[in-house]
Amino acid sequence: MKLYTMLAEKDEIILDLLRKDCKLTTREISEKIGLPITTIHNRVKKMESEKIITGYTASIDKRKIGKLMTAFIQISVTYTTPSGKRVSQEELAKLIYQMPEVEECFIMAGGTDILIRVSVGTVDDLNNFIINKLRELEGVNNTLTSIVLSDISRAVGKFVSVKM
Repeated sequence: MKLYTMLAEKDEIILDLLRKDCKLTTREISEKIGLPITTIHNRVKKMESEKIITGYTASIDKRKIGKLMTAFIQISVTYTTPSGKRVSQEELAKLIYQMPEVEECFIMAGGTDILIRVSVGTVDDLNNFIINKLRELEGVNNTLTSIVLSDISRAVGKFVSVKM
């Protein structure tokens, strides 16, 4: 199994466009980067077959479904509980990721063991999640929460037309 594929510059541009809007048609991508539609189609199909593109997803305006707050929470893990039980960082991360508030979960190196991104409705919801759910998990030692004030990745215009 090949773990790493060198991408052509044109493939990187196609991926960037699809990452920003997965509903783009091959015709729209073709018009943006100046390559024939069949070339775009073949490059996308090849990247799908090589598992470079592993799926397509919808971007959701969380405010419209009541999730007004996003926060990043750094978690320090206690690897041995007071009772002597060993805690697996990976198993704890998997357990945390199953919580409905958690959108992303990363196992980290350095001063933080696990980093999560959560979306909730209110400060009270965030408080409840941290105190009554997250900190109640065996192995969660310490948390540090940063609240997102503005999401630039959603605010900046979607596309810049690129001609090759």
